[in-house]
Amino acid sequence: MISGSASRRYARAILGIGQAQDNLESLTAEVEQLAQSIETSADLRTVLLNPAFSQSQRQDVLAQVCQRLALSKTTQNLAQLLLVRGRVPNLPGIARSLRQMVDEVAGRVRVRLVSAKPLDAAAEARIRSALGKATGKTVLCEKSVDESLLGGVITQVGDVIYDGSLRGELESLKARWQG
Repeated sequence: MISGSASRRYARAILGIGQAQDNLESLTAEVEQLAQSIETSADLRTVLLNPAFSQSQRQDVLAQVCQRLALSKTTQNLAQLLLVRGRVPNLPGIARSLRQMVDEVAGRVRVRLVSAKPLDAAAEARIRSALGKATGKTVLCEKSVDESLLGGVITQVGDVIYDGSLRGELESLKARWQG
């Protein structure tokens, strides 16, 4: 397994290629699509990672997958390079690093919002606006519902989590009373 720094090096290289070719967004989407295909198919992972299959068999399978996904030549070359270097298992990490870099270049930040019930448009707009002002970036929201929160919202911006849920407040109070 390669380290996060190696994943970032691959992602930086892809970023540079995408910028030079002026197709950064589509290249990123293709890398993510390939990573997801490999992550979700146990059979595909078995073929690509099992040394019982020859290198040429694995390259042929990967080429067929790339063709079915209608991936660009750049992404196909990346996939083959990762296969030859034994880096296919790290494609999801490379895709995540690439997405973060592309968002940074584009002045975007991805935010995860978890609420006790679906957020209405006005509440989401207020949260998006506040986070936009705080970060100075365009905010892209990924929303989900977790009824166990009881109320409020948990917001994750990068590695930072803001717990504004009722469950979080109750747990905080409980910890203060016990400690």
